[in-house]
Amino acid sequence: MEVILLEKIENLGTIGDRVSVRAGYGRNFLLPKGKATLATPANIALFEERRAELELKQADELGAAKARAALLGKLQLQIPAKAGTEGKIFGSVGTIDIADACTEAGIPVERSEVRLPEGPLKMLGEHEVEMHLHSDCNVTLRIQVVADGESAADIDAQMAAAEDPSPDDQASGDEAADGAEDEATG
Repeated sequence: MEVILLEKIENLGTIGDRVSVRAGYGRNFLLPKGKATLATPANIALFEERRAELELKQADELGAAKARAALLGKLQLQIPAKAGTEGKIFGSVGTIDIADACTEAGIPVERSEVRLPEGPLKMLGEHEVEMHLHSDCNVTLRIQVVADGESAADIDAQMAAAEDPSPDDQASGDEAADGAEDEATG
């Protein structure tokens, strides 16, 4: 199926490109969403008349996406979640939670714009999430997942304590090992 693209589509082409796509992709996605039109002589002539209008619309969308990207780049979100003592979240923080938190912060974000290639977030702490706002505009968002009722400083202290065992804990472990050796020899 030969179509004319009415907007830039990732991995396919830009405005005005005549591309050949599978019939199902064209019929079920591109045509109903208004992203393309059939490449008939009448549609080609109509497209050439509207080309400037479509390119202006595309430029406006890109400008709006870049403006949102600038705001999102400065944003630091804290998302509360119920978690156990070891920093594991009961459930997970997914794309819907992140999009809702951004919208509550005053920057409207759709669920489909949030990219989590490694799946939902399942641990407390700081995470970087890729936001795909436009085919030409991506931004990385910093998210702090905190336990319900705790501040980010408390989480950082717990994570540091979990990673670096204190010298007192090591000493008590050594003493227990010495006691076990004494009983075995005695």
